Amino acid sequence: MRAIDQTPLFLGHAGNVRNLSSLHAAGIEIVVDLAAEESPAVLSRDLVYCRFPLLDGGDNPDWLLRLAVETVADAIRNNVPCLIGCSAGLSRTPAIAVFGLARGRSLSIEEALHRVSETGPVSISPGLWEQLRKFC
Repeated sequence: MRAIDQTPLFLGHAGNVRNLSSLHAAGIEIVVDLAAEESPAVLSRDLVYCRFPLLDGGDNPDWLLRLAVETVADAIRNNVPCLIGCSAGLSRTPAIAVFGLARGRSLSIEEALHRVSETGPVSISPGLWEQLRKFC
């Protein structure tokens, strides 16, 4: 799990989403689970759990992408510690983080991508990226 400086965002993978002790130690209050191929996580009832089953390609419903991005943007605006996770944490996780950060902090997509990329590896699916760019 890695933090994005000066934001309440944490990026991770399916294992991080399911690690209750790490979630509580980091002060996470919202978990945004993006992994369509993983089973839903079972978390403690004090955590908000939002599951948006996304795919890496460009075949996601636009409304589902918007809902995931707006959930993250709202967490940022309200300074609520939020973990975003998908299977490996390399494509869907950073993609939703970039667009959520751009909306939540009124940054350009390029600025938000730079902020997310400096925290660790990023390998965003071109199809997912293009689908996100269509509405942001």
